[in-house]
Amino acid sequence: MTENVTEQRWHEVSHLDDLWEGEMTSVEVEGKSVLLVNMDGDVFAYQNRCPHQDWPLEDGDLDGRKLTCAQHLWEFDVCTAKGINPATSRLVAYDCKVDDDGAISVRVR
Repeated sequence: MTENVTEQRWHEVSHLDDLWEGEMTSVEVEGKSVLLVNMDGDVFAYQNRCPHQDWPLEDGDLDGRKLTCAQHLWEFDVCTAKGINPATSRLVAYDCKVDDDGAISVRVR
């Protein structure tokens, strides 16, 4: 019997020239809102929703590595996805890569 497996595809969503270090932006991938964050040349991709009450993280404040949700001030480390306040929270991370030409691609699940 053949198993029906959906292959997760990479989607080119932006370019490093459009996402400066220390900045974040949101993009749409397969109907999902994805938050991109550039920290010192490393790009991270997260579900663009706070795990607390689904508030868009793009409306939050990015101060160094700390992302603060605008709605209830939950805080996250954007390099690890771990919650700072509360420490038990966590961002939903997506696979993200930057090719040699600076193209940013994301794979959602």
